[in-house]
Amino acid sequence: MPDDASEVIELLQKIHGLLELLAEDKIAQRDAKQRAVLRQIAGASLPKQKSMLLMDGTRTQVEIRQVTSFNQGHLSTLVKTLQQAELLTGDPKKPNLAITIPPNFFESNADAN
Repeated sequence: MPDDASEVIELLQKIHGLLELLAEDKIAQRDAKQRAVLRQIAGASLPKQKSMLLMDGTRTQVEIRQVTSFNQGHLSTLVKTLQQAELLTGDPKKPNLAITIPPNFFESNADAN
C-alpha cells in the first residue's frame, strides 16, 4: 500500500505542475503587482533571486543559505523585507512566497507581467 500512495502523490505532483504551466498567464495577471514588488526587491542580485526561488516553505533559511551561499545577515534582511511587503506566508524560518513564480521568473527574457 505505501507504494501505491507514493505513486498517487507523485502523479498528483505531476498534474499540479502541468496545471501551473497551463495557468501561468492567468497567475501572472492576478499577481502582477506582487511580482513587480518581488522583482524590485530582488534587483539584479543573483543570490537574492536564487534564494527567492527556493522559498517554497519546505526549506529553512539555513538550507537556503547552503544552496545559494547567500550571507546569513543578507538572507535574514531579505526575509524581513519580503514579510513587510506581505510577500511571505507562514513561518519566516521556513520562508514561503505568498505568490507562485516560474523557475525562469528572474531571467531577462522572461515575461515581465
